[in-house]
Amino acid sequence: MRFNRRTVAESIVTVLAAIELSKTTWLLAIHDPTTNKASRRRSDGGDGEALIGVVQRCRRSVQAHAGVQVAIECVFEAGYDGFWLHRRLAQAGIESRVMDPASLKVDRRARRVKTDRVDAESLLRALQSWRRGDRQACAFVRVPSIDDEDARRPHRELARLRKERVGHVNRMKALLALHGVRDYRPLRADRRVILSQLRTG
Repeated sequence: MRFNRRTVAESIVTVLAAIELSKTTWLLAIHDPTTNKASRRRSDGGDGEALIGVVQRCRRSVQAHAGVQVAIECVFEAGYDGFWLHRRLAQAGIESRVMDPASLKVDRRARRVKTDRVDAESLLRALQSWRRGDRQACAFVRVPSIDDEDARRPHRELARLRKERVGHVNRMKALLALHGVRDYRPLRADRRVILSQLRTG
C-alpha cells in the first residue's frame, strides 16, 4: 500500500529502524511508511554519533516527502553492547526499544540463514508485528538505570569468576588423572604441600 500526501498528513508517520549490532559494522533496516519499502544503511560498529546521523537523515528525507513531522523508532537486540546505545538514542530524541533475543519468533521448519541483513530484517518485521498488536511477535527488556546496572555488576562478575574457578579445578584434575593421580583437591588450604608430595602412577 502506498501513501499519498493526504493520507500521510492525516496519520502519525513513524519511521521504523531495526539495528543489527556487530563489533565492526552496524546494519540498519529502515521502513519508510510513505513508500512501504525497507532500505538498508550501514555505520561503523560502536559509532553512536554516525548511527544517529544516518537515522536523522532518513527521518528528514521521509519528512520532506511526506510534508509532515516524522517520528522515528529504533529497535535492537540486547547483547554485547549493553544499554548505552539506548540511552544515547534517547538523548538525541529518538525512541528505541531493546528486544529480548529469545523472544524473536523463528520458523524452525525453514533453513535459517544467519546474516546481518536477514537478522536486521527479522527485527524489523517483529517490531512491525508488535506495533500492529501481535504481542507474541517479540518481547522487550526493561532498560535498567545506570545505577541499577552498576549495582548488578559485582554479582555477575562474582558468578563468572566462580564458574571460571570450577573450570580451572576440573582441568587440573583432568591433567593429574592422565598421570594416575585421582585424589588431589586443588582448593584445599594445604594444596601446595600435598602437590609437592604427589607421585604419579
